[in-house]
Amino acid sequence: MTSLFTTNEQIVTLTLGQFGDENAPTTNTGADGSPNGEGGGAASGPFGDNFFPMLMLLFVGMIVFSFFGGRKQKKRRASMLDSLANRDEVLTRGGVFGTIVEIKPDRVVLKVDESSNTRITVLRESIEQVTADTSN
Repeated sequence: MTSLFTTNEQIVTLTLGQFGDENAPTTNTGADGSPNGEGGGAASGPFGDNFFPMLMLLFVGMIVFSFFGGRKQKKRRASMLDSLANRDEVLTRGGVFGTIVEIKPDRVVLKVDESSNTRITVLRESIEQVTADTSN
């Protein structure tokens, strides 16, 4: 026997019959040496037959954890914005440090320079963090 090509260009290996054993089973392999699944047992991956359910479980777990992580962060930010008080030193998202002078429902007035008494008004949501709490 000689090597034959199947219709999908996979190589069928030589049978052991050429080497003197006519009753030896044939082994079918692909071009990369892996079994092509036409013979004996079914080829299984590293996780067996449970690969797809495990992948879906991992995907659902990632979505759940990212949802709850974002929720916790939003809660923490909302409590920080609700607890703003006069004379708190804050940092805005634009990188401006200032001291809170006045708090309005949607805006905050910050004093950014003591010597010239410079004040700016920013949106409450633009406050990134409270750097020092001097209300105590």
